[in-house]
Amino acid sequence: MPINFSFKRPSEKGQAIVIIIFVIVGLIGTSALAIDGTNAYTDSRRAETAASAAALTAALTRIEGGDWRAAALATAAANGYNNDGETNMVELNTPPLSGPYAGNAEYIEVIITSRLQTYFANVIGIPYITNVVRAVSQSKPAVMGEMFPGYAVVSLAPRSECEVISGSRRPAFWVHSEATLNLEGGGLFVNSNNPNCAFISFGSGSVRVRDDSSRITVVGGADIQKPQLITPYPIQTGAPYIPYPPPYQLPKIGCGNKEAEVNELTATMSAGNWGEDVFPPEGIKFLESGVYCIGGDFVLGEGQWLQGNNVVLVVDNGNVTIRGNAYIDISAPTGGDYQGLLIYMPIENRGIINLNGGGGSNYRGTILAPGADVRINGLSSFEGSAYHSQIIGYFVEVDGQDNIYVKYKDEQNYDTLKMPEVVLGQ
Repeated sequence: MPINFSFKRPSEKGQAIVIIIFVIVGLIGTSALAIDGTNAYTDSRRAETAASAAALTAALTRIEGGDWRAAALATAAANGYNNDGETNMVELNTPPLSGPYAGNAEYIEVIITSRLQTYFANVIGIPYITNVVRAVSQSKPAVMGEMFPGYAVVSLAPRSECEVISGSRRPAFWVHSEATLNLEGGGLFVNSNNPNCAFISFGSGSVRVRDDSSRITVVGGADIQKPQLITPYPIQTGAPYIPYPPPYQLPKIGCGNKEAEVNELTATMSAGNWGEDVFPPEGIKFLESGVYCIGGDFVLGEGQWLQGNNVVLVVDNGNVTIRGNAYIDISAPTGGDYQGLLIYMPIENRGIINLNGGGGSNYRGTILAPGADVRINGLSSFEGSAYHSQIIGYFVEVDGQDNIYVKYKDEQNYDTLKMPEVVLGQ
């Protein structure tokens, strides 16, 4: 009798279930990566923003003398991290506990630890994702010192033009004609970012820096017709810019109710307010010490003479014009709040200051005109004339035919507070 063999294929139902389970786990893992990973990344970016904001707030508040810890925690809370000890923690350290600034008390460290609950990753045993971010800020207190250290002449304009605009050129710094600008004790700084012509020298105009340690520094680029007339050459271009308005405490200076008075017999004038009439009044040759608040123009014409020690000339609204055949010998105070400040045009005054003078003329003290065009038209060194000054303007132009000397010494010029700085790092 024949034997029949019967074979049954094993059931694949169990295998299908296993495959389905693996697929589901894979989908969950993919979802965890996509959704929970995205949430973790977003939280990390938010925490970085919060930490940076808290660090900056802490530094600013500390500079101002406030409760910087409370301010930092409030800023972190406003950005979603309230230091509840469960979902997030905010740690504040000064000096920082680690990194390149560890041990430096100028720095404040903010560390935010965030625990983010997962959705899909919890299924595969990851209930939380932890982000830890860190930001460090540096608080530099205001310090008293020279303005723009290392520079005798400064052009502050952040932008300038190469071409003629409205009938005149608008370069940040321009030397031309046959003028020679000699700088001793400091160099030249040009703040314009124009890549082609922040610094311009045409014709026989030259700039000579007489100190090995001083330099010509330009934020933008230069257009130099005759390189042999520039020392040192090549000049430094592409330098970091200075914010405008400049980061210094500018003078707050006035004359109150005091009126300037004129003594015609002695050709002398006392300090105080002088209205919109031209300053100095006709016949005046000598200025008594003090502050002169000038509401109009300051003009010293050909043949005029003006001498004054320990004076500050504040030109609130008008222009300054000193002619080439005038004699001027003025010096700034040697003490007090305005020590070293000679001529001041507030930043709101967008006028013109023309500097010149005849043989033997001298200026001693800072000429500060941060919003004005400064035009150095001459002051021949061959006759003993010189600017013992730091000259600071918006645009600076040097022309004429004189061999001009600017001899800068910090102790003869104006010092002020450099504004506090807040620097953010990681």
